[in-house]
Amino acid sequence: MPSPDRKYEIILLGATGYTGKYCAEHIVKNLPTDLRWAVAGRSEVKLSTLINELESLNTDRLGPGVEIASLDPEDLDALVKKTKLLITTVGPFHKYGSPVVEACAGNGTHYVDSTGETPWVLEMIRKYHDIAQANRAIMIPQCGLESACSDIMVYLVVSLIRDKLKVGVKDVTATNSVLTSLPSGGTLATVFGIFDHYGIAQLIESSKPYALSPVPGHKDKLASLLTRLSGVRYVPDLGTLTTGLASGANISIVQRSWGLLERGDYYGQNFQYEEYASTRNSFTGFVTHLMITFGMAALAIPPVRWLAKMFVHQPGEGPTKESTAKDRVEFKAIATADTADSERATAICGFNGSAYDFTGVLMAEAAFSIVRDGDKTPASKIGGGVLTPATLGQAYVDRLRNAGVVLEASVLGR
Repeated sequence: MPSPDRKYEIILLGATGYTGKYCAEHIVKNLPTDLRWAVAGRSEVKLSTLINELESLNTDRLGPGVEIASLDPEDLDALVKKTKLLITTVGPFHKYGSPVVEACAGNGTHYVDSTGETPWVLEMIRKYHDIAQANRAIMIPQCGLESACSDIMVYLVVSLIRDKLKVGVKDVTATNSVLTSLPSGGTLATVFGIFDHYGIAQLIESSKPYALSPVPGHKDKLASLLTRLSGVRYVPDLGTLTTGLASGANISIVQRSWGLLERGDYYGQNFQYEEYASTRNSFTGFVTHLMITFGMAALAIPPVRWLAKMFVHQPGEGPTKESTAKDRVEFKAIATADTADSERATAICGFNGSAYDFTGVLMAEAAFSIVRDGDKTPASKIGGGVLTPATLGQAYVDRLRNAGVVLEASVLGR
């Protein structure tokens, strides 16, 4: 656990990157002015330019501290010892993230990141969960759009059913019903890099059901052959759904939350989670399913990845703020209570802004919850380790709502 006399409460590593800037802007505009925080990176010039930009957003607060640091182990050790918590957006994480996790776990420094790289997260759990827990460091990967929105939405609807119906949950089906943002260069570099870094066996292992869960899961229900081939299904109150590009990453985190929270008892021992993408009709759903399936298969071929890299944003770049001004992110879920009459509840997680702006909000509010909410979170009661956004519990839900995120749940028919 970080000592109370550390210089900072939060350091943001990678603040000059595309996603990092959104996170820094949210901190400046929305978090309390008494927060002790700093930005960190290799380039003093870039950091100074960023601070000048941030000062114009909120003239009532002092600028953040500046820490010059590389990803050298000695630099990272010195950096993380100065703060209670480190946020990092420096990816691809399989390439740059492991030394940061090692430093935080070993020094008892809390940690939040924006990765969506499930194979890498599995690797970090195996290497550093026990070390982090021994040092009471709360470490939360995949705390951006992947996978905090899905994870905290499921926690919210499960908690509602627990409170209102006094039972666990049989299943939750979710969809990203609205997602208009285009990917940044960093996101695309990560997709390409995963296929360069991990073998097929590792990718298959990390994609298995409950691969990240500390508790062995049960077999999920098997969809019909037609549904599996077409990727299309219809779910009442959610509409026509198809294969989602980020669904696998989100499912793995929700399943880890299931195992972390009372070893599956809080969500329910019969709990199952599925996630898809909304689509206009069966035909477009089928086409989307084929594009994702064959697109991912094609990326396993090195010449295809080399060619694709020539036509995308480079790391650090992404859609302009002007082009994302009308973007919206929205996830919806339907949950079925584990009762004889299968009562249902619905939940929504929504945000007006780009996916990367939303990621900045999700990470900043998670970090602030960890350093300020203390024993209010299930994560604190677990004692640290490589955890999930849902382990920040109701305190995190409340902070996100105050930051403008729509988080609602209700029992249908009541």
